[in-house]
Amino acid sequence: MEYQLEIKQVVDYPRIRIYRDFIRELMRDSSIRTTKSSYLFFYVVLNSFANFRTSYKRIDGKCFTVYPGEWVCTVKELTGWFRMRFQHQALAVMEYLQNQNYIKYTLLCNEKVIKFRIPGFRRANTILDYNAPCQKDTGFFFLPISTASELISIGNCSEMDILLDLWINAIYNDKKVQGSGAAPVVYIRNCTGNPLISYSDLAVRWNVSKTTVSRVLGKLKRLDYIDMISSNTKQGTIIYLHNYLSTMFDISDVMVDKEEVAMDVGLKYNCPDISADCANCVSQNGICVPKPHIEKMVKKVAELLQTQGIPCIACPKSAYILSPLSDCRGKFDFQLSIQCPRANGPNYRFDVSVLPQNQGKGGSGDGK
Repeated sequence: MEYQLEIKQVVDYPRIRIYRDFIRELMRDSSIRTTKSSYLFFYVVLNSFANFRTSYKRIDGKCFTVYPGEWVCTVKELTGWFRMRFQHQALAVMEYLQNQNYIKYTLLCNEKVIKFRIPGFRRANTILDYNAPCQKDTGFFFLPISTASELISIGNCSEMDILLDLWINAIYNDKKVQGSGAAPVVYIRNCTGNPLISYSDLAVRWNVSKTTVSRVLGKLKRLDYIDMISSNTKQGTIIYLHNYLSTMFDISDVMVDKEEVAMDVGLKYNCPDISADCANCVSQNGICVPKPHIEKMVKKVAELLQTQGIPCIACPKSAYILSPLSDCRGKFDFQLSIQCPRANGPNYRFDVSVLPQNQGKGGSGDGK
């Protein structure tokens, strides 16, 4: 029997898998600020150090037993994890999280060592019975999405909190969310299935101003963490993540086509204007597409197929044939054939649908 592995990050799954090395990279990235935090970043960092099984750790000659969901370290180490200057600042964060029942902690060895426990860690992660050291820079852990949503609403979100919130709410290849089949899109679970979101909604979610939302998203885009597709109207913005598949599933990232994502969600996609000479060659009754549109459609389809590993796409000798199939209520169906120049080479056939939209009286058609 043959099996095919299908990679998905579905919206109905109540937990998100987060790799420890990804969190370590964020901890080292000083370009992303952690001030004015909603405590999401700090809580995720603590989860990334929690044990899956019982182990033993020695600090200053003293041996500590660390059970699943726990970890022990010096207060100085904790301060460095949280990227703070003073130890009392790190302890204030731990005190707040404990008061909100997210963690439990104890100070030991004249308040130089701290041992913390995450009560919900066992429910979200599989606990192992045997005793062994637990690597802290490899592997992954599961974080409940409901807990992350609670933490993000506590206070003003920092840049790091915003990035983690986008990452935690990314959906990939789920039919319930539009555009997720083409790229990992950020979908704030509002039961609409549409990833479009406005800066006003994000400002309310992160408890910041719209100006701050624009600044932070622009900064994350420049740092190559995200990319965005903005609507021409006031529908909102689509946000999708870079390097998501390689980080989450250890596979190569797909090349994201903005126009494909926009068409999947239903945003208007403008084809280049047709010249007068080209417009005159279009049949009024038959199924016909102007040559510039054909070239653009073939180019876009070829770019997408090349990311799927079809070798003939990159060959300059391959022949492309776009043949009309039908015209149903203004929707034009075509068959794209890709022929290999070799004698026994493979031939590929794909169906392409084009839905014209009139901009207005006297305007040129838009291809969707």
